[in-house]
Amino acid sequence: MPSDQAWVDIAVPRPSVRLPGVSMAGFCHRAPASVDISMIAYPSVTLLVDLGAGEGVVYETPGRHERGSVVAGLLPGDLRATGRGAGQLLQIRLDPVAAATLLGGASAELSGTVAALEDVWGRDAGQAEDRLRTATSWDERFTTAVDILGRRLGDHPPVDPHVAHAWRRTLSSRGRVRVDGLADEVGWSRKRLWSRFRSQLGITPKRAARLVRFDHAAHLLAAGHAASRVAAENGYVDQSHLHREIATFAGLTPTALAVAPWLAVDDVAWPASSPAGAARFPAMSHTRKAPASE
Repeated sequence: MPSDQAWVDIAVPRPSVRLPGVSMAGFCHRAPASVDISMIAYPSVTLLVDLGAGEGVVYETPGRHERGSVVAGLLPGDLRATGRGAGQLLQIRLDPVAAATLLGGASAELSGTVAALEDVWGRDAGQAEDRLRTATSWDERFTTAVDILGRRLGDHPPVDPHVAHAWRRTLSSRGRVRVDGLADEVGWSRKRLWSRFRSQLGITPKRAARLVRFDHAAHLLAAGHAASRVAAENGYVDQSHLHREIATFAGLTPTALAVAPWLAVDDVAWPASSPAGAARFPAMSHTRKAPASE
């Protein structure tokens, strides 16, 4: 997330430091850097925990801005991160099922917007930040984050198993699943699945499928695949259909999306989500010094 002149170290947790539905990455600016980056919609609720010593990054959506640690809901819209400093950031991605369990009803209410972490977690937010700031390494931070999140997950009732199944099927099919088929699988009517899914996850089953399919297409484009091939292999009617979906979810053209800075480090930070990174980088703790222009 830094400027072209700065460098960033990226750390990811070891395979043993994981929770279901939770993925994490740590970012550390090696020198003072300007931040100005647009967030690309991703099928998760995202916690951005500011661990820097400066004023903090500002997250802006139309009509709203938050500074410091925030929670970005599903489909946050036109969300930009701006600021300057030599800070450190822990990014935690929660799939919608984990987010609904961790955050309760706040997860669904966050859809389409961003909120201060303190507004969502209350006093626990400050305590969590203090624990993470005092950690002496990214390995220790990841372990601490898993402990914090694990305790919260244990304190809240889980999502309806039928809704959780419908989400997992949506994800595993890369968004190419029909709502009627999901309803049949869980033994519900289409209307009931639609209502329960939306109330618990903050998004309709159909829009969730579109978001998951868009995300897979976005990573293929970022990995260098041609738009025509991406459209054909992901079930879009034609290339124009792909263009429209990218405009809807990212406000960009396929060419601009392919080089979006938000996706540029995904093969390192989120290897499981990146077609290129899944083959090139093992899921282990490491850092990489990477120019922001990548």
